Amino acid sequence: MSTEQPESAPKRHLPGHIVAALAQAGSATDSAGQSWEGRDLAGEENPLHKFDKDDGLADAQVVQALADLRAGTGSEASVHQAMANARVFVAVVAQLGEEAMTEHGFAADKEADMALVKIKGPDGRMALPVFTTVERLQAWHGEARPVAVYAPRAALSAVSEECQLLVLDPGSDYTFVLRRPGVWNLAKQIGWTPSYLNQAIADLVQEATGGYKQLRQVKLAPGRGVGSRDAQGQGVPGGGSGPELNLQFVFATGTSENDAREIATNIHGILSRNSEFAEAVDSLEISLLSSSS
Repeated sequence: MSTEQPESAPKRHLPGHIVAALAQAGSATDSAGQSWEGRDLAGEENPLHKFDKDDGLADAQVVQALADLRAGTGSEASVHQAMANARVFVAVVAQLGEEAMTEHGFAADKEADMALVKIKGPDGRMALPVFTTVERLQAWHGEARPVAVYAPRAALSAVSEECQLLVLDPGSDYTFVLRRPGVWNLAKQIGWTPSYLNQAIADLVQEATGGYKQLRQVKLAPGRGVGSRDAQGQGVPGGGSGPELNLQFVFATGTSENDAREIATNIHGILSRNSEFAEAVDSLEISLLSSSS
């Protein structure tokens, strides 16, 4: 038997360097406080134009990492690592900011803003779609404008837009979902180890499970939502939207179901109040097992 229990993490605050970067976005000055007005922004050294000569094709390392994952020889962490230095495309659409009447009495756009396209996942969480190629973005949304950004910047935008997921290449032959902890680490430009492989999380679980005589063992395993499927229905050992972590509680033979549930609930409560656990685990499911099973 198993019960799925999405984590309700305590309120989180963005790291200082992310807050600073978000505050700077759209500013009238650069990071040194110098005004953009009257400055020549042309040239290869200008950071705003790093992708002027972009061919719109996929980053080779991301393509390889995804191929390895689909072949069963790669990992979610390897895809995350490849994305750390990759250029991707976000979808931007015009959004009416202010409407005015023409002299003939018709409504017309007076001002329009550009807005990131966001989508809602099956579990209700918001996600930011990103694309490896211009072609895939345009096939998914014909009216969207592709904007080239480094993947960590896309993750930063996802955090700013309160999106908990990055969805890579929706509508394509294979769609990879980067869950909340991976998104946050990509935005902070640090490595990511999925919780089901994270030794620090395993240690926290062991600390929380001591003192229960009926409890023989607690195993960490990928949740049933870690895996995904490509367009042909072939299973892929990663890239799913969750649940991410399966805690398998193994009890001594003869332990009643009520006792097992009470112990598991107590331990889950301890873990959910631990900030390190809450940050590293996107969503959780619990399995109650007998040592004879």
